[in-house]
Amino acid sequence: MNRVIQTQPPPVARPVLAAGGGRRAVRRPWSAQWTGWAFLAPVVVYLLVFYAYPLYRNVELSLRDYTVRSFVQGDAPFIAFANYAKILGDPTFGPALWHTVVFTLVSLTFQFTIGLALAMFFLKNFRLSATLRALFLVPWLLPLIVSSSTWSWMLNSDSGVVNAFLAVFGAGPVHWLTSPDWSLWSVIIANIWIGIPFNLVVLYSGLQAIDPVIYEAAELDGATGWQRFWRVTFPLLRPVSAVTLLLGLVYTLKVFDIVWIMTRGGPSGSSTTFATWSYRLGFGNLLPAFGPGAAVGNLLIVMALVFGLIYIRAQRRRTLS
Repeated sequence: MNRVIQTQPPPVARPVLAAGGGRRAVRRPWSAQWTGWAFLAPVVVYLLVFYAYPLYRNVELSLRDYTVRSFVQGDAPFIAFANYAKILGDPTFGPALWHTVVFTLVSLTFQFTIGLALAMFFLKNFRLSATLRALFLVPWLLPLIVSSSTWSWMLNSDSGVVNAFLAVFGAGPVHWLTSPDWSLWSVIIANIWIGIPFNLVVLYSGLQAIDPVIYEAAELDGATGWQRFWRVTFPLLRPVSAVTLLLGLVYTLKVFDIVWIMTRGGPSGSSTTFATWSYRLGFGNLLPAFGPGAAVGNLLIVMALVFGLIYIRAQRRRTLS
């Protein structure tokens, strides 16, 4: 007779009854826990080495009276918030704060507006659409030193192509980079040009995620093109827009390359921002002021952190509602 071999299913781990009658979760084996920590370790090490430690050192620099000698030997005296009081009382603080705010807000406004307009334009499929989108990515792909140097040449008072173009219409030369009235606006124009592709790519992806059926329903209800934009596109694009503006804000606050290469914060401090001021204090003088320079850098971090917390709070309220 043929024997029927019955196979037993593998034992299944069951919850263990606790003393009070409740069920206690089965603990994961140690091998799985160590595997999870192994995957997490590189990220933790990266954050500690490249974020936590530099941030700690920057805070520590701002709370001590560092000189070149004490920076090497590490015996700088602790002076608490004296460096912060020094920069708050510095005549450069007010203009640098104003320039940072104007530079950030104007750049964000035009980058987002132009990027959204181009994203709406490219949403309509037409011939050469992909080619044109690729060309618009060029400013984003170029190194900042190349873009800044190009704009410096274009805005040169004597040999720049912008003044040559204005001369065709009979306008006199504009001292874009050497006039206190125009230097800040010159670096803003360059920064807008560099930041448009980022807004275009992110907003275009957000527009593609909107279901076309919603537009068809709005059109059947008699909504005009402008009403479809304000009642359908803009509300549905709000989460993507918030992320785009937040990332643009954090990036624009710390922009240094463009301003330093084009104007070095001048003339007479007319285009100095917190980023260039911090660099000049820490590295731009024969006798560097490491403490005040670090204090200015920490103010930039606080500004970015405040806006980030505002964004997180707004997102949480929107989720709860």
